[in-house]
Amino acid sequence: MKIDGRCHCGEISFEADVDPETVEVCHCTDCQALSGSAYRSVVPALEGTFVLLSGEPRIYVKTAETGAKRAQAFCPTCGTPIYSTGTEPGPSLFGIRLGAVRQRGELRPSTQYWCRSAQDWTMDLRAVKRVETQ
Repeated sequence: MKIDGRCHCGEISFEADVDPETVEVCHCTDCQALSGSAYRSVVPALEGTFVLLSGEPRIYVKTAETGAKRAQAFCPTCGTPIYSTGTEPGPSLFGIRLGAVRQRGELRPSTQYWCRSAQDWTMDLRAVKRVETQ
C-alpha cells in the first residue's frame, strides 16, 4: 500500500510502501515517553520504500533495554515523530509513526508489543465516554 504523510507544521513530508497487515502498537515505557501517550502505533517500511519528500528531521538516538540503538526522527520545528530506524550500516527498517500518516484510518494494528508495560485502561476503551468534538 502506498502511503504519504507529513508533520503537523508541514515542514517534513514523506511517502512509503507498506504492508497494512504489519501495523503494530508498542506499549513499552520508551514508546510511552517518546510519543507523549500511552502507546505508539507504527507501520514498518523497508529501506528504499520510505522517501523523505521535504524537510530534514532531527535525530535522537535511543538505546533500548537490549542495548540496540534506534534513531528517532522528528520534526525540529513542531516535534511531530516521523519514524525510527536502526543506526548500524546495512539494510534497515523504518518504523513510520502512524500519527503522521495521512491514511492512518486505513491502517489497523494487528499486533501489540510490550503489553506488560501497557496502561491497564488501554486494553479496553469501549466503556470510556465518547465525545465527537471538544
